[in-house]
Amino acid sequence: MTTSLSGKTAIAGVGYRQYKRGTAPWPERGVLVRAIVDACEDAGLDPADVDGFVSYGDDKNEPVRLMPDLGTKELNWSTQVWGGGGGGIAATFGIAASAILTGQAKAVVIFRALAEGNSGRLSAAVMAHHLNDHMVGVGMVAPAQVCAMRAQRLFEYHGVPHSVCEELVRASYYHGSRNPDAISYGKELDLEAFRTGRWIAEPFRLFDCSRENDGAGALLMVSAEMARDLKKTPVKLLSVAQGSEKGWGDLIENDRADLYPTAGFRAIRDKLYGMAGLTPADIDVVQLYENFSAQGVASLIDHGFCSYENVAEVLRFENLIAPSGGLPVNTSGGNLAHGFVHGFVTAVEAIRCLRGESPNLVPGAKTSLLAGGPGSPTISSAIFGVD
Repeated sequence: MTTSLSGKTAIAGVGYRQYKRGTAPWPERGVLVRAIVDACEDAGLDPADVDGFVSYGDDKNEPVRLMPDLGTKELNWSTQVWGGGGGGIAATFGIAASAILTGQAKAVVIFRALAEGNSGRLSAAVMAHHLNDHMVGVGMVAPAQVCAMRAQRLFEYHGVPHSVCEELVRASYYHGSRNPDAISYGKELDLEAFRTGRWIAEPFRLFDCSRENDGAGALLMVSAEMARDLKKTPVKLLSVAQGSEKGWGDLIENDRADLYPTAGFRAIRDKLYGMAGLTPADIDVVQLYENFSAQGVASLIDHGFCSYENVAEVLRFENLIAPSGGLPVNTSGGNLAHGFVHGFVTAVEAIRCLRGESPNLVPGAKTSLLAGGPGSPTISSAIFGVD
């Protein structure tokens, strides 16, 4: 017998702190503790009452080390999603919900922290999970190089026009320029600078790529019943799915021409929408993990928002921006233009946009889709909603 988790848990508190790379005012764990306290204060819950923790991406902050600073009364749940990439970001919500719904924890914090002075460059850590001998042997030693090959195949095999990447990046910077917390605040994308920026790995130039920040984020999840008694409007988890399809993942990398250019979400898409009882047309706003612009485009295709044939018609700047676009994406600026603490800002914005707290409001938004890091060996996505 299968029991659906749809609508039974909710995010009740949000905390997020971001700094320029290398400038965090505290060690990594100190920044994280403050983000967790922020999330608990946002919800009106004593941080000592948090009894579960979930993270992803090989976060180094073991919950037992957080307990003294938080005054944790009892630790009942502690786990992390496999892999060093951002593909597991949405899966954390399913794990937290499972702990709550099975009675193993009552208040679970989902978190990610990154301060390079403590944990080093994220790109180096991520590639420890993504490189294999045949890639290293031909000189592929950076995330941009791996994703660049997949992007070229997206353009060449499926005929996706490169121009749609510019539309996505432009929309991200449009939102970021209107977000006081974003690295791009007050600065819309200079198209000439975008088109002539230095090469990172062809076809990616500088502004096609996310750039690392120091910081930490925390989201407090409780049962939907408990959330009703806390301070903020509860944002319910409607569905979550994680996994991989046969032939996907960077251990094989190039064996299937039809699969290689995708972002990896085709295997979980039907489960994601089925659990929520929704279709892509029912999603009001998308928070998209875009490590590189082309991977963001592939993710939107995989999730059914457009096809290879009509991608240029759908992924237009005017259609991707709030409040007027039909498919607003990354309303805080996302990884490209808000900041990159291993993608956690996309999860934070998935909640804030449904609370009406986004810097770029989507009028009447009731559903928000969070897409995990595209291209990871294991990927995940989640849908949130408000009544």
